[in-house]
Amino acid sequence: MAISRNNLLAAALIAPLFAVVVASFIVPLVVTLWTAIGNPEVRETLPRTTAALRGWNGSGLPTEAAFAAVVGELAQAQEGQSIGPLARRLNFEEPGLRALLLKTARAKDRLAAPYRDSLVTLDARWGEPSLWQLIARNTAALTPLYLLRSLDLTLTPDGKIAAAPADEAIFLALFARTFVISFWVTVLCVVIGYPVAYTLSTLPARWANVGMALVLIPFWTSILVRTTAWFILLQREGPVNALLMGLGAVDAPVTMIFTRFAVYVAMVHVLLPFVVLPLYSVMKGISPAYLRAAASLGAPPWKRFVRVYLPLTMPGVAAGGLMVFMLAVGFYITPILVGGPDDQMVSYFIAFFTNQTINWGMAAALACLLLAMTAILVVVARLIVPGFRLGGATA
Repeated sequence: MAISRNNLLAAALIAPLFAVVVASFIVPLVVTLWTAIGNPEVRETLPRTTAALRGWNGSGLPTEAAFAAVVGELAQAQEGQSIGPLARRLNFEEPGLRALLLKTARAKDRLAAPYRDSLVTLDARWGEPSLWQLIARNTAALTPLYLLRSLDLTLTPDGKIAAAPADEAIFLALFARTFVISFWVTVLCVVIGYPVAYTLSTLPARWANVGMALVLIPFWTSILVRTTAWFILLQREGPVNALLMGLGAVDAPVTMIFTRFAVYVAMVHVLLPFVVLPLYSVMKGISPAYLRAAASLGAPPWKRFVRVYLPLTMPGVAAGGLMVFMLAVGFYITPILVGGPDDQMVSYFIAFFTNQTINWGMAAALACLLLAMTAILVVVARLIVPGFRLGGATA
């Protein structure tokens, strides 16, 4: 079937948008997922060791060829300054291996055949089958370790899944904290934004424009500036405490900064317009005739609101709530500036693994799980919240 000129024109117009979506969303998503399960360090840094371990059954110690290969390749990696990623990778799975690998690489001139005896003499850990099992397991191209660690699980040297040590099992609680904070921020934004949007929708056009300008003013400044303002306002010696003490509400300054309260206040302030705007758009489209008809049938004001007005505004509630929740789960600047250690969210640890420990696998795994969990919650919300099935709130 021949393609019409209109279809070609439509495809040409859509192509740039499609390219932007692929380049800015699809490709980064695929790269992130690959980074979360990729396992290239051992294969790339120790190729001869990988080949020597390929026929090993995992019991006892491998052949002399594996010992000789690891000595030569570690020394070569040290000279080429490529041992860092390998050391970080294995040390993440087994603390202390970084020091062992660097010690072995520096001792090349003191090691001689038979290399099995030389390595065991250098450090007894080279004589432990569990160390070689760990290396052999990481010769695979893919690994579930990062995703498992993000769920407070780990892999034993023989490849079995086990619970992570208690001092490392922090991520399930971290995800729970992230979603709890995001949920309450969403609820507060909807509760505060609903009457604001309703008031704006009922005002004359002139005053509605003024009110909408006030709602949009926060968009004119960055999140960092707005969060820093709350950091100043909520200090023990800040204006809020000064006002409370001046009114006689408190006798001493109240600790508000570096608390969950400060996180809620600052996040709601930043995200509130994202609820007001879709709600206002929906409310402006609701005809007053519906409420007049309900009143003519004898419905009191509260019933007119509950049975008529509220269901008609649910698409705006759902769209605004979804937008706020999706933005809230990825917040980084606000919790780190005004929150305490127990108020940090998943984004903090993604930044930590990216910038401080240079552990791209863990950062990618946390990002992928956050995306997956958020998508699951959105699907569940579409099933249980009526507004997700109406109008523009559905995808």
